[in-house]
Amino acid sequence: MLSRLDLFIDRMVSQRACLDFAIAQTAAMTGPVFELGLGNGRTYHHMRSYVEDRDIYVFERAVASHPDSTPPEDRVILGDVRQTLPASLDRFGPTASLVHADLGGHNREKNDVFARFVSPLVEPLLAPGGLMVSSDRMYFDSLTELSLPEGAVEGRCFIYCRDGDIR
Repeated sequence: MLSRLDLFIDRMVSQRACLDFAIAQTAAMTGPVFELGLGNGRTYHHMRSYVEDRDIYVFERAVASHPDSTPPEDRVILGDVRQTLPASLDRFGPTASLVHADLGGHNREKNDVFARFVSPLVEPLLAPGGLMVSSDRMYFDSLTELSLPEGAVEGRCFIYCRDGDIR
């Protein structure tokens, strides 16, 4: 049985491996990157360090991140994702090259319910060839789940692709 510390480490290692894979796979794309949930800003800071020539927009209810990991105000979309994601489709269209979501809490059942609700809101935002990285299993009609990259732990992170053309 894994300890909570082991589970946390697996999640962080997997998140980094999957983000690094997704950043590399979408590097030639020009569409924006969306970070769903800022928290203290660790993954935003990581993406900001490695994503080049693409704007990173953060969706969050209230910004409470570390000062070094706080996005500029014009890149923060404040509010509940149940409203801000549909509004962003009107604003951006299906242009996102990469979407990262770490929205769940510690209750897997509640996370699954939320993932089922938010999946159809995320799906239309991805550009052809775009990738979605999530800490929870998502439920998409037209995205393909990809194999995890080396270093990622099964079940701790998931990657989905629009058009399924990246392996």
